[in-house]
Amino acid sequence: MKKKVALHNLGCKVNAYEVEAMQQLLESAGYEIVPFEPGADIYLINTCTVTNIADRKSRQMLHKAKKMNPNAVVIATGCYAQTDEGKLDQDESVDLIIGNNQKKDIVKILEEYEQHHRKQKSVIRISGEKKYEELAISRTAEHVRAYIKVQDGCNQFCTYCIIPYARGRVRSRRISQVLEEVRNLAQKGYKEVVLTGIHLSSYGVDFPEEERQTLLSLIQAIHEIKGIERIRLGSLEPGIITEEFAEKISRLPKMCPHFHLSLQSGCDKTLKNMNRRYTSDEYAEKCALLRKYFHNPALTTDVIVGFPMETEEDFRESYNFVDNIHFYETHIFKYSRRHGTKAATMGGQLTEAKKAERSDKMLELNEKHAKEYEQSMLGQVLKVLLEEETEINGQKWYVGHSMEYIKTAVKKNNEYKINDIVQVKVCDFLEEHMLTGQVLKAW
Repeated sequence: MKKKVALHNLGCKVNAYEVEAMQQLLESAGYEIVPFEPGADIYLINTCTVTNIADRKSRQMLHKAKKMNPNAVVIATGCYAQTDEGKLDQDESVDLIIGNNQKKDIVKILEEYEQHHRKQKSVIRISGEKKYEELAISRTAEHVRAYIKVQDGCNQFCTYCIIPYARGRVRSRRISQVLEEVRNLAQKGYKEVVLTGIHLSSYGVDFPEEERQTLLSLIQAIHEIKGIERIRLGSLEPGIITEEFAEKISRLPKMCPHFHLSLQSGCDKTLKNMNRRYTSDEYAEKCALLRKYFHNPALTTDVIVGFPMETEEDFRESYNFVDNIHFYETHIFKYSRRHGTKAATMGGQLTEAKKAERSDKMLELNEKHAKEYEQSMLGQVLKVLLEEETEINGQKWYVGHSMEYIKTAVKKNNEYKINDIVQVKVCDFLEEHMLTGQVLKAW
C-alpha cells in the first residue's frame, strides 16, 4: 500500500520550486501525494525563517501536522530547519529535520527513517557548502508559467537579513542543467519561464574563470529554446543593471519588460545602515537605464519602513524617492526584528504603531502609482498569456498577464484557449487592476 505524503510550503518562490521538486521525487519513488489534511502518513513542511513571524508560522504548521495524525512522520525542511535545528531537536512534533542542500535526498532519508523509526536530522554546515543542490521539475502547479531555480545562497549580508546564514554562500546551477530543464518544460507546452534564485544577480560568480557564465549569458541561451515565448526575471539587485546588460536584453524579443529591482529604502543613511551597497542616486540611474532601452517597462520594488533609527525625515526622503521613480508596484514591509542579525541589536528600534503609520502612507502611494501605470496602457496593444477561465458579471472570461505582468481579461470564445498568447488592444478596466480589450491576434 502506498504511503500518503502531504506537503506544505512557506516562503518564497525558491521554496515553492523546491517543494515541487521534492514532490516529484517522492512520486517517482511510489509515494502518493495527498492534500495537507488529516489522513496522511507523512507531512512535509518546507519552512521559512525570513522573519520571527515566519519562524512562528513554521512551528505552527509542524504542530498542526502532528495533531492531524499523531502517528504520522512529520518532516521539517528548509530555512527554519537549517537555522534552528536545536529547537526542532527538542520539538516532539518533528521526526525528521532536513536542512538546505539536503532536499534532493528526501527519498533516501525517508527510507532510512522507516528502518529505525528514530528521530534524525540531515543538516550540514551550509556556510561551507560550495556545491549547488541539483533539483529539477518536470511540471509545475501553474499550467502556463514555470519558475526555474538557477541559483542559491547570498554573499551580501544585509544587516536585517538572516538568509545568508540559512542558505549559505552563492552557488549557481550549471547552465547545461538549466537548459535541459527548460527544454523539457517547453516540450510539455510551457511558454513562459521565470528565473529565480536567492540572489539571482549573483548567478555565475562562483564558477571557475574558464567556465564563467553570467545571468546575461543564461538569458541569451534560454532565448534560443524553441517553444519558450517569454522570459521573466525574479528579484534583481541594482548593480546588475549596466548599460551592456540593459542594451543586450532589450534586443531579445522574448524578454519581458518587467523588472523587480530591490530598493529597501530611498534614504541613503538607511541604505548604509542596511549595508545595501548603493546610493539612491545610483539606484535611480539603473531605473533610467531600463527606461532608456525598454518602452514604458514595469518597474517594481520592495521597501522596508520603520528600519532602526529611521527618523521622520529619513522616511520622508524614502517616500519622496519612491514617488519620483514611479514604480508600477511597491511591496511594503514593516521592519521585523530578526534575532541573529546585526539590525536586531541596533538602537533606535521603532514602535509597531509608527511602522504601521509609515506602511499605510507607502501603501497609498503604491495604489496611486499602480493605477497610473495601468491607465498608461489604455489604447496600447499588449501581448497576454491566457492562464485561467473565470466568470465576472455573468460573462465568461479568459484572464492572464501581459509581458509587463498586468492582469488582463478577454471574453471567452472558440478562437483561442488557455495557454495561448493573444494581442489585445486595451480599451478599459474590467475590474480594479484588471484591464480588458479587443483581441487582434492569437497564437
